[in-house]
Formats: sequence, structure tokens, C-alpha cells
Amino acid sequence: MSHPDFSRASALTGTIIAAAIDVHKDKGPGLLESIYEWCLLKELELRGLEVTSQKSVTVQYKQFSREEILKFDLLVEGCVLVELKAVKSIQPIHKAQLMSYMKLLDVPLGLLVNFNELKLTDGVSRLLLP
Repeated sequence: MSHPDFSRASALTGTIIAAAIDVHKDKGPGLLESIYEWCLLKELELRGLEVTSQKSVTVQYKQFSREEILKFDLLVEGCVLVELKAVKSIQPIHKAQLMSYMKLLDVPLGLLVNFNELKLTDGVSRLLLP
């Protein structure tokens, strides 16, 4: 059984990647992650998408629970989590972090985008919630 938002999320990934490519073409590699994050946020808004960068979630552990503000890079239309990096290479911990956030937020699809690439598409990973 797939996640109820999966088809919508999957359909959005092309638009999100195209927006990231536009930002990369304009700014190039080598800048701070925060610059790419702000530019991509603005580019996605220009394309009419709803984007947030933090959300309150309930974290559960055994019989305990608490509200926590989860700060992440970009949540697009409530169903695609985008984690931005500007690093030499993507490490397994980057994917693990994105997957943990996807589980906490119950988001079916995540994109890990490394702007520190000559060709942006070489730095894009698509992760699915199991």
C-alpha cells in the first residue's frame, strides 16, 4: 500500500528539480547552503507552490510524547521534503537525516539536492518512505 500523497508528491518532483536547476544556473556551485535555500524557496513560490521550512510535530517515544518544532530545509505542498546541501559529496548520514525527517513528518517523498556539483542533476537523490 502506498502513501496517500505519493502520486501528488511524485508529480511535483520534476517541478522542484527544474526550479533547483534554475537556481544553480543563476548562482553556480560554491556558495553557502542558506543562499541556495532562500533562492529555491523564492523560485518555488514564483512557480505557485506552497513552501514551509519548519513545522511542529509530535515526537513519540514508548508511552511518552512531546511537541517539537522541526526545522528542515523545505517542505513543498506538504508532501515533498527537500534537503539542500553544498558539500563535496553526499554521505549516508545526509540520506539518513532526510529519511528520519520524512518519517516524523509522514511525507512520502524526499529530495536531497547537492548544489556543489558542476551539473546539478548529478547531485539529486530521490528517497521514498518505506
